[in-house]
Amino acid sequence: MTFLCEIELDESALPAASHELEQERRVAIFDLRECNHFEVKEAPTGPYTLRLGSAEGRIVFDWRAADGQHGSFRLSLGSLAQAVKDYRTLCDTYVEAVRALPPARIEEIDAARREIHIEAAQQLRDRLSAHVSLDEATARRLFTLICAITGPA
Repeated sequence: MTFLCEIELDESALPAASHELEQERRVAIFDLRECNHFEVKEAPTGPYTLRLGSAEGRIVFDWRAADGQHGSFRLSLGSLAQAVKDYRTLCDTYVEAVRALPPARIEEIDAARREIHIEAAQQLRDRLSAHVSLDEATARRLFTLICAITGPA
């Protein structure tokens, strides 16, 4: 069984969240709990509990398997930093667009936001491949959480 049964965010490092950001966190966690593929390499089979946090400019993945074994790995944002910034900017732009722009323009902004999200999730899968195997949907949701825990743009 290679999945996450529980996802926790390290609250001590979370930035103050807007209503929209807090909603993104809740939705990503809910979606991950409902359906995910997460397999820690060279570790016991899951299910796993994952605690996601931020420390010293890195994303910290602390995992625990059902049998009690646990471990962690860290990910420097590196090349993902620009994708995080671009994604946050487009999310903010989207929220503003919904309030004031015509539907065609909103759709353009949303399409750009989705494209960055998909590309960044693939980068995340690639960067985590030495530690964990993820499916595309799980990588997208984890990228959303990474954006939510790394602070404002």
